[in-house]
Amino acid sequence: MAVRYHPHARQRMAERGAGEQEIAAAVGQGEQFKAKFGRTGFRRNFLFEKQWRGKYYKMKQVEAYAVREGDDWLVITVIARYF
Repeated sequence: MAVRYHPHARQRMAERGAGEQEIAAAVGQGEQFKAKFGRTGFRRNFLFEKQWRGKYYKMKQVEAYAVREGDDWLVITVIARYF
C-alpha cells in the first residue's frame, strides 16, 4: 500500500504543519472512519511538545481524508489540530 498526495493535500499539509510521515502513520496505523462523499478518514494523535504559531502544544492530531485507488490511498486533504 502506498500513500499518494493530491496537490490540494500538499498545500494543506504546508499550511497546517502536517508531514508526510505523520500522514502515512495515520493512514497505516491510525483510527479509520467513514467520511463524506465516499471518502475514508484516518486519525492519529502524536506527541508534539513544541510551539506552533507562537503557542506551546503537547499533542498534535492529524486527520487525512483519502480515496482508495487500486492498492493505494490518494490523500485529498489534511487537517491538523494542536492541543
